[in-house]
Amino acid sequence: MIYTITLNPAIDRLLFLEGTLIKGKNNRLQEIIYDLGGKGHHGSYAMSRLDVENQALGFCGTTNKRKLEKILSEKGINHNLVDVYGKATRESYVILEAGISGSILITERGFQITNYDIELLNEQIESKVRTGDIVLIAGSLPPGYKLQDLEELLNLLKKTGCFIACDLSGEALKKAVDMEVNFIKPNRFEIQELLSSENTMLDNLKELAKKVEYVIVSQGSEGSICSHAGNFYQVTTPKVVAVNDTGAGDCFVGSFLSGLSLNRPLTECLSFASACAASKVQHNDSTTFSVKEAKILQKRVTVKKL
Repeated sequence: MIYTITLNPAIDRLLFLEGTLIKGKNNRLQEIIYDLGGKGHHGSYAMSRLDVENQALGFCGTTNKRKLEKILSEKGINHNLVDVYGKATRESYVILEAGISGSILITERGFQITNYDIELLNEQIESKVRTGDIVLIAGSLPPGYKLQDLEELLNLLKKTGCFIACDLSGEALKKAVDMEVNFIKPNRFEIQELLSSENTMLDNLKELAKKVEYVIVSQGSEGSICSHAGNFYQVTTPKVVAVNDTGAGDCFVGSFLSGLSLNRPLTECLSFASACAASKVQHNDSTTFSVKEAKILQKRVTVKKL
């Protein structure tokens, strides 16, 4: 079983402009679409699309709970969220310009978490997670959720003997590395911040590999580099026209962990996850990708042992 934990959930509001964004001008909207926000929820969507059993855990504001749960249900995501009463799940605004690839992302901070909320979530996780499960903690930490709380959560998970994957950033990512989780996915800038900007990226990757079983360094359109069991792999992705890159990294993580849960070879996990992410960027919302398209794109992904 795979569990995803989204500590700072969001609802994505996709704003499609009639033209390009111009400061000082009345920029008219062509369409508004609501989609899932929160990195863990995006990961759960990828797993569900690949028919891999998973459940989304984390927090949910009660004042707009129906809106979030409606989207989760429409996306076919099994979920069991902890209610935070009197609060609203934050919204992220994804601006998409006509004829322009990529997107502009604006996010709210999220609601305040209390010690009581954290205790409820930890109790739920403790009752569910077992040895052999995979747990993905992804996204930002909400206001009120401290590094000490993250450390407590990681210690709780370590006691179960589960596989711990963390798609975090900043101090939260450093904490995950210090506690030697099983998987992290920093980008090319974060890996330099974690260790030393004077070292080469590969040198820093070798250092991280001493603590973390799987390290995948995202390099955007240039692909990624993965370390595992003393080996290093360069992954080159196919060139595609990006419509909306929001959620592409989360799609990669969800697809990669799905492959691991099915005991597929590492090179296959890497190539297929890269193909799923390449499919994702060609769609205009925050989650959609085509499994059929990914299988075709996978043939154009190269995984080379360094």
